[in-house]
Amino acid sequence: MAQIEESGGKGKNGGKGKKHSPSVDMTPMVDLAFLLITFFMLTTTFSKPQTMQLNMPDKTETNEKSEAKASESLTLLLADEDKILWYKGIPEEAKLEQTDYSSDGLRKLIMDKTAQVGKDANGKNKIVIIIKPMDNSKYKNTVDVLDEMNITQSQRYAIVDVLPLEKELVAKYKASK
Repeated sequence: MAQIEESGGKGKNGGKGKKHSPSVDMTPMVDLAFLLITFFMLTTTFSKPQTMQLNMPDKTETNEKSEAKASESLTLLLADEDKILWYKGIPEEAKLEQTDYSSDGLRKLIMDKTAQVGKDANGKNKIVIIIKPMDNSKYKNTVDVLDEMNITQSQRYAIVDVLPLEKELVAKYKASK
């Protein structure tokens, strides 16, 4: 506690007592500070990280392929410089076109193609979107495309590797531009 000592008697200096400077014991205040810090740390709710659930297939060695019509597929090739090259159908008959990640670009493309293909008997979109990140694309681009799948409520999409034929198509497309 704070203690102030006073001398009641006369000292050597003409009746004046010895003066001590008052000292304050800081222990209770430090105890209180640590109690408050502990209280606020224990009662605070920390923000939980928000993540998107991504279901990946099993690592089995079976060659299971789901059949989809070429007219119901849309392939997105994620290229460099934040560009998307896309085609509809199979790569042998593909004509590449370019779009970007804006709402007037990729989102409009997905919505238009989804409306063209239509829905199945269960009310789900029949379109199958194949996402193929190229070697020089950024991870951010893949995340942006997955966000668009969530926004446009696309139920059938897959992330797969780029075929050599598609790499040739991209090289020809870039050479023509």
